[in-house]
Amino acid sequence: MSDAFAITVRGITKRFGARTVVDHFDMDVPKGAIYGFLGPNGSGKTTTIRILCGLLTADEGDGTCLGFDIRREPLKIKENVGYMTQRFSLYEDLTIRENLDFVARMYRMPGRRAAVDAALADLGLSDRAGQLAGTLSGGWKQRLALAACMLHKPALLLLDEPTAGVDPKARRDFWDEIRRLSAAGVTVLVSTHYMDEAVQCDFIAYIAYGKKLISGAAQDIPAMIGLHTWRVQGPEIGALEEELRANPGVGQVARFGAVLHVSGTDAGALEAVARAGMARGLHRWQKKEAELEEAFIYLMAGASDNFAGAAP
Repeated sequence: MSDAFAITVRGITKRFGARTVVDHFDMDVPKGAIYGFLGPNGSGKTTTIRILCGLLTADEGDGTCLGFDIRREPLKIKENVGYMTQRFSLYEDLTIRENLDFVARMYRMPGRRAAVDAALADLGLSDRAGQLAGTLSGGWKQRLALAACMLHKPALLLLDEPTAGVDPKARRDFWDEIRRLSAAGVTVLVSTHYMDEAVQCDFIAYIAYGKKLISGAAQDIPAMIGLHTWRVQGPEIGALEEELRANPGVGQVARFGAVLHVSGTDAGALEAVARAGMARGLHRWQKKEAELEEAFIYLMAGASDNFAGAAP
């Protein structure tokens, strides 16, 4: 493995019965980066993360995580990564402190009490240390789960839909913590389907129905697709939306409130549509840089469901 990467895998494939859930997946995650793993629910993100952290064995492919072979050294990987699952997985009938102490015991950590105290302080949990985990709100449970993940000072965090079901402020606070950890040198792989979280990432991989569609630096993704976009606003925007969707010069139309983002990969054809729209004088057309959200919608629309027609 290159010293530049925390994760390097090639050809990772996982099947459950006749269904291929992860299909010849490649990934390189640079050390110290926040790497966004994007895709709709059921796209194979969770299965891939479980393979990376040694909880599942791939049917095909190989690679390394933190320098450990994902096939031969799963126990070493588990000892050196922090994995935060989609659902809260700590004990709701234990207090915050008791949960963290239990995790510290599992990792056979020396100086357990001091380590728990430090984790409580780092995540702002000290004042709630005696509160039962089951009585916490979603945002505070999230903080507790992150504290448990970081207790043993892992070099890599694997976060699976970590902000699902929490309020916007809790999500912002969580991402403040993630950026702080990344600045301290921790590598973070985070799966999400929230586009406002994708823009927080240094690198992105899009996955749909088990297949990686594209990966690269976050700011480069729209250009890699070759996507062009126009912003349109004005009266009767709903009728215009329907008209544009039927236009062969338009690749996609995404509505954001009272504004349309009209995109496509044929710049000339799209500009012709825009010029014709401007000539009518009813709507304001403005060329803009394609962004991640347009790219995400475009990629998902072009992906085919590998489960379609499969036996239940």
